[in-house]
Amino acid sequence: MHSLQFTSESSSNGMVGRDFIVGGVPGVLWSPASGAADRAPLVLLGHGGGAHKKHPAMTGRAQRLVTGCGYRVAVIDAPGHGDRPRSAQDERDIAELRQAQAEGEPQGPIIVGYNARLAELAVPEWQATLDALQELPEIGAEGPVGYVGIGLGTAIGVPLVAAEPRITAAVFGPHWPDALAAHARQITVPIEFDIQWDDEHIPREAGLALFDAFASKEKTLHANAGKHLELPRFEVDSAVRFLVRHLGLTVTSPA
Repeated sequence: MHSLQFTSESSSNGMVGRDFIVGGVPGVLWSPASGAADRAPLVLLGHGGGAHKKHPAMTGRAQRLVTGCGYRVAVIDAPGHGDRPRSAQDERDIAELRQAQAEGEPQGPIIVGYNARLAELAVPEWQATLDALQELPEIGAEGPVGYVGIGLGTAIGVPLVAAEPRITAAVFGPHWPDALAAHARQITVPIEFDIQWDDEHIPREAGLALFDAFASKEKTLHANAGKHLELPRFEVDSAVRFLVRHLGLTVTSPA
């Protein structure tokens, strides 16, 4: 088992962020500035493609969950993202994607293959990180664990939740079903799933097919008007309420 090594610490707005490394993979753990020793649910956040563990979308979600709910929140850099160097295959995939974008060609087939390759690497990294985090006294091995990820965070999160019984609730966002449907059929925990009805990259039929594949008895579809990058901010509020419902604790400040 890989041990967790904290490398730095900072605090702001009622939240403490501690950078860590597990098995060479960099991450950050956010905790409340007060009551930091108290045990609380853990939420794993999966960042989007081209982003990183401290992207504003990640820190914003962490702020809601940490200061509003008292949760612990962890994010790791996906392979080839953030503080992790790109491989030669990463560079080829990204160059192919940029060419498709420039020529107005479909991006889906490229992104599906690229994300599936990253997920194959990232799932065991997340499991090792979860092992190490649960060794911390403020988290422990018995507390509930949730997952939230959109885009690449969904591509990694679906196979992760399928393989990881410790995760008991998850929020996912738009993605093609090609490499994920088989994993989704293995997922039975409660899920909330967001799609954009006017997504210019992921056809709504593809989003609906992925939602349909989940075997969960409790699954909720949120379909919003708008394009791929126009997911409404209020869906963050909904994700917080969903996690509180399934992981416990009460929202202590407006989401």
